[in-house]
Amino acid sequence: MKRIFLFLLTNVAVMVVLSASMNVLGVGRYLTANGLDLTQLLIFSALIGFTGSIISLLISKWMAKQSTGARVIDPQAPATPQEAWLVDTVHQLADRAGIGRPEVAIYDGAPNAFATGAFKNDALVAVSTGLLSSMTEEEVAAVLGHEIAHVANGDMITLTLIQGVVNTFVVFFARIVGYFVDRAIFKNDRGVGAGYYITVIVCEIVFGVLASIIVAWFSRHREYRADAGSASLLGSREPMIRALARLGGVQAGELPKAFQASGISGNRSISAMFASHPPIEARIHALQVAPHV
Repeated sequence: MKRIFLFLLTNVAVMVVLSASMNVLGVGRYLTANGLDLTQLLIFSALIGFTGSIISLLISKWMAKQSTGARVIDPQAPATPQEAWLVDTVHQLADRAGIGRPEVAIYDGAPNAFATGAFKNDALVAVSTGLLSSMTEEEVAAVLGHEIAHVANGDMITLTLIQGVVNTFVVFFARIVGYFVDRAIFKNDRGVGAGYYITVIVCEIVFGVLASIIVAWFSRHREYRADAGSASLLGSREPMIRALARLGGVQAGELPKAFQASGISGNRSISAMFASHPPIEARIHALQVAPHV
């Protein structure tokens, strides 16, 4: 599933490791020793759910650099005039948005860009070589404004909170179902058995897929806000509209795996419910009908 972005993959991996560790340590047996304690289970679920999303957030910059091969530009010694312009433009936009100046990076690939980071004042904005070569400076500035708006809006932090909440309910309900199956179907009345653990694993996968629909909905919603934020930072909606139109007319570069939820353009081949980005046409229309900037 190419749409499952790197943040979600890391988050799920951490959840699986934590869940397995808790089971090895006997926490599952403790929760069901005298019947299922829902209060303790909810606390346990929140611990696993939010830990996974928070760790994913804290390492998001490092993971983004590693997965894309992004090269951070030294703001004191840019290698080319284009790099100097890129850093200067990002810094100007960050100043207008009232956030700290992020790291600026370039990575090889077809047209795309992304922003990530755990903190507004310590973010990363990266653009692909394909985007730089296929757009005018004004259009690139609009894309950069879009990414800066993501940072200023605190989208990664909000995504972390949403992911933590859905993780919590995934873990919580998976164990309730597992407990029921273990007792009612496998007729196990001593602690928890194989039926519990197998059912929990299956339910976590199924519920996790369903939960990703919620995360994808938020991701689509934040794209509209970031487009509007770019128009506000640049003082005009036209550069962002032109940039989106150009992206709609080229093959948008896919970020590694599905780190695409952080990108300016997403893969449109996936089902709409799981799409991290709205259709380009819908984004252009939203800008066109928005109040005058």
